[in-house]
Amino acid sequence: MVERRKADSRRPTLRMVAERAGVSTATVSYVFSGRAGAAGSGVAEATAARVLAAADDLNYRPNSAARAIRTGRSGMVQLSLHMLSDPWSLAVADAVNTEANKHGLTTLILADGDWHAALDRVESDVAYLDAVGLDAGAEARLHDLVKRGQRLVVFSERLEPDGFDVIRSDAIPGCGIAMDHLLERHTAIGCLAADAAVRLAETQVTRYTPYVQKMAAAGIDVVPSWTATYGESQASAFAAAVRLLSGDGRPDAIYATTDFAAIAAINAAHMLGLRVPHDVAVIGVGNTPDAQLIAPTLTTVGPTDFYERQARIIIDRALSTDDPAGRLHEFTWSLFPGASTDLDAPAPR
Repeated sequence: MVERRKADSRRPTLRMVAERAGVSTATVSYVFSGRAGAAGSGVAEATAARVLAAADDLNYRPNSAARAIRTGRSGMVQLSLHMLSDPWSLAVADAVNTEANKHGLTTLILADGDWHAALDRVESDVAYLDAVGLDAGAEARLHDLVKRGQRLVVFSERLEPDGFDVIRSDAIPGCGIAMDHLLERHTAIGCLAADAAVRLAETQVTRYTPYVQKMAAAGIDVVPSWTATYGESQASAFAAAVRLLSGDGRPDAIYATTDFAAIAAINAAHMLGLRVPHDVAVIGVGNTPDAQLIAPTLTTVGPTDFYERQARIIIDRALSTDDPAGRLHEFTWSLFPGASTDLDAPAPR
């Protein structure tokens, strides 16, 4: 009896399923490859049903690693998202997962910043990278993965397709649109910017650049205290917004370089007893779904239907049978007005 229990506790195998169903292991393999019932498969629907019933009785699950070797497909989509708390990242993950489910694919999120090491360990039908770095070593790591057959879709405003697809959604023109919108009604405009955007603006164009340029073009002096910087967390953005809105001489409008920072600014204004937009107007960057979930709704800039369209590009790449040199997919930006800049709306009491 003890030996029987030991035998039953083993992980079920393909052979055990075949014995239970009274068929060959080749038949079981056909069934789990999805070819059962197809022309030329030689497996009747009744036989396939018997195999599936036997597998269910034994709690058998196909060996995904072996299937990947046999078919060249893992059924896995990997997303490397460098800041999971950002509504942008959450919207990307949700859209890709929804599209992947339609095709029986599994989505795996890599929260580790070392995307090269992670992709080197786990096979996937496609990998999406939302940040690859600006150094030459990052491009070398991309090409290393491409040489090994890894399909890649990279979000980048500077890289060109080179064995991988590139999603290009240039934010800088959109940031200019955001500033133009605020300048229609405001002159005391503050900026809630990422630390890196301000630091790197001395040598390159960042999302902070349109703020400085548009203010100068309008003949408005930028008050140093009107710029507050934040790190890669919502808590940091909230603290920066509180600093920006506290004390004398605060701005009456805020240009935030991301939607999540703009949302933090609205929450900070509420905490300080300020009315949005009548005491302080707020605009964000990204057109994330969360822009519609805050009160008042957030005015933002970004591409139209970006998340769904990008998800289809990623999944199409996962399902493709060819191996193209890589394609460029460009998205243009527009203004999406919300209540956070609507000064004509009745002021809350």
